[in-house]
Amino acid sequence: MASVNSLASTLQQQLADALTAALPDAGTADPLLRRSDRADFQANGILALAKKLKGNPRELAAQVTGALPATDLIKDIEVSGPGFLNITLSDKSIIETLAARAADGDRLGVPVNTAAGTTVIDYAQPNVAKEMHVGHLRSAVIGDAMAQILEFTGESVVRRHHIGDWGTQFGMLIQYLTEHPGELNHEGGQAEGEAAMSSLNRLYKASRVLFDSDEEFKARSRDRVVALQAGDPETLAMWQRFVDESKIYFYSVFDKLDMEISDPDIVGESGYNDMLEETCRILEETGVAVRSEGALCVFFDDVKGPDGNPTPLIVKKTNGGYGYAATDLSAIRDRVQNLKADTLLYVVDARQSLHFKMVFETARRAGWLNEDVKAHQLAFGTVLGKDGKPFKTREGVTVRLEDLLDEAVERATAVVREKAEKVGLSEEEIVENGRYVGVGAVKYADLSTSAVRDYKFDLDQMVSLHGDTSVYLQYAYARIRSILRKAGDAKPAAHPELELAPAERALGLHLDQFGEVLSEVAAGYEPHKLAAYLYQLASHLTTFYDQCQVLSDENPAEVVENRLFLVELTARTLHRGMALLGIRTPERL
Repeated sequence: MASVNSLASTLQQQLADALTAALPDAGTADPLLRRSDRADFQANGILALAKKLKGNPRELAAQVTGALPATDLIKDIEVSGPGFLNITLSDKSIIETLAARAADGDRLGVPVNTAAGTTVIDYAQPNVAKEMHVGHLRSAVIGDAMAQILEFTGESVVRRHHIGDWGTQFGMLIQYLTEHPGELNHEGGQAEGEAAMSSLNRLYKASRVLFDSDEEFKARSRDRVVALQAGDPETLAMWQRFVDESKIYFYSVFDKLDMEISDPDIVGESGYNDMLEETCRILEETGVAVRSEGALCVFFDDVKGPDGNPTPLIVKKTNGGYGYAATDLSAIRDRVQNLKADTLLYVVDARQSLHFKMVFETARRAGWLNEDVKAHQLAFGTVLGKDGKPFKTREGVTVRLEDLLDEAVERATAVVREKAEKVGLSEEEIVENGRYVGVGAVKYADLSTSAVRDYKFDLDQMVSLHGDTSVYLQYAYARIRSILRKAGDAKPAAHPELELAPAERALGLHLDQFGEVLSEVAAGYEPHKLAAYLYQLASHLTTFYDQCQVLSDENPAEVVENRLFLVELTARTLHRGMALLGIRTPERL
């Protein structure tokens, strides 16, 4: 089915046409339409036009009002103050537009951007042989939501998980295990998943201590890196084992996060190893990079270190090794030239902003990025504890991601269990819903905060039934599903002929904004705006419940049907919006 124009966009077009018809000397003019407390909408654009045309703004406003077509869209329009237009839409137009949305299945009338291109989104970047911690949470959650939102609005999305699986640390770890072969599974038996990763993490720390304290071991580790890069079979076999074990662990954590990660999407640092030398050669031959004290560097006039001297991006080190920049630049080449991306989106910690600023500028100078191909860092802030400091355990250790998720699910399950008897949930439903509520609480707390801001991780608040939480939204959805089950023979049906109560109008007008919000979220990479929209939707629903009884023998059948129609469309919008954020909406809570 075709997409549905929002009431605001239809009104905007009618006003723009009326401006052109009434004031031809004004040229193309923007009515400057916005939501208003005094009416449904207010148009302020005539004030600026009056100055331009040297006319009386109230008289011009009256001319524009007279030029509006006679349709069912507008119920009332008045000229206010110095020439504002206060516009109230007809109840009929609200319900008819919502009915068109309801008839559009899962898309709810949201348009598909047919001019959209291909976005490669780089997110959820764990490291091989290291446990995932709370610092990995935001990249995964924000990246997954943006991937789903971009796909829904029409973008072709290629997911890339740029895992840390190459470089010095693997020479160090492989060398350590070569010299201490009995330590990998000293606990006994063959470890898998979290146990294998815990073992690898312990060995990584032990090898790091030796690397930092023993110069001879450090030299042997660096020789091992050379062997790895050269494709030595024994070294590669050990490296592959680490990667495979780490992937099993990654999948288990992402499963707890209720995210799908597929093997083809995982292209780590090693995936670009064969491109590094050519990347450096191109940069040097084109003059983008120059030799400085034996290293291959790119310099920038506006990037200086603490001493005031220019700080370069080091692409190739003095000893011939490659830095992160060479890998990131090779990844850009691959994503632009082979994956045919128009946009590269990096969901990466704000603390890496300088690195990516230099990498993107280098890629622009090399011609890999240009007017048609853009790169953007969706930078995110830090997860803080209740004390406002980076989130750590009481022992000062970074919190493991699976421990955090397990605790969230445990807390949420307790909240669900409190209400379970009243709703009649089975033990199986309690466990399943506890997982959905717990994981949803963690995701929503992250996504409801502007990505670039730090946020406090407070599980008590996250699983609260009150306030701006995912649980509040999930209960709103479950409450509607309960009403629809109790409706009996009464079915949702739109009745455009009815007069709407104020709470019905407010809910309907908000429902109609869903597509516009998604378009804004996709364009600006701002998932927090979708979270805010859904919270406002649930708040409108609460007001609606307080003021408009849905199932009542005292109401005519058409009023019951129309209210069932409004709440059902609300449920579908909540369900779709939450799904785009990666959050489940249980049918019963």
